[in-house]
Amino acid sequence: MFDRRYQCLACLAWIAGLLIFTGCAGYRWGYQTLYRDDIRTVHVPIFESDSFRRNLGERLTEAVVKQINLKTPYRVVTADRADSVLKGRIISESKNTTAENEYDIPRIYEVDMIVDIKWYGAQGELLSDAATIPLQDFFMRIGVEETMIPESGQSVATTFQADIDELAVQIVEQMEMIPW
Repeated sequence: MFDRRYQCLACLAWIAGLLIFTGCAGYRWGYQTLYRDDIRTVHVPIFESDSFRRNLGERLTEAVVKQINLKTPYRVVTADRADSVLKGRIISESKNTTAENEYDIPRIYEVDMIVDIKWYGAQGELLSDAATIPLQDFFMRIGVEETMIPESGQSVATTFQADIDELAVQIVEQMEMIPW
C-alpha cells in the first residue's frame, strides 16, 4: 500500500518537474534578457556636432563605445562587419550662469547638452521602438545638465566631460530591449 503511494508521488513529481523545465525552455536569463538577440555587433561612427566646441563629438563617441563594451553583450566593430549602426548628433550645448556674487562675477554655471540618436539595423531599418520612446521621426533625444562651481575646482572641460559620461550611459541604456 505504501509502495503504491510512493510510486504515484514519484510519478507526479517527475511530471511536474518535466512541465516546469519544458515550460521555461524559451526564457533567457541574466542581463542578456535586456538586449536584442538578433544583434551581435554595432558600428558607432563619430558623432556629428552642431557645436563650436572642439572634439565634443569625438569624446562622446569614445564614451559611448566604452559603455557599449562595458555594459552590453554587443561588440563595436567596423562598418563592414556590423549588424547595426548607432548614429548620433550633438544638436545643442550651452553654458549658462545661474548664480553671481555681489560683484556680478559668475559663481555657478549650468552646462547642458542634447543629443539625437538613431540606431539602424543591417538593412537600414530603425531598431528604436517608437512605442517606448514617443518622439517624432523615431529618433531618441537625450539631454543632460551638470552644475559647475569654479571655486570647487571644476572647469568647463571637466563639467562637459561629466555631461558626456552621463550621456553615454543614457544612450547605451536606450539600446536595451523592453520585453513587454
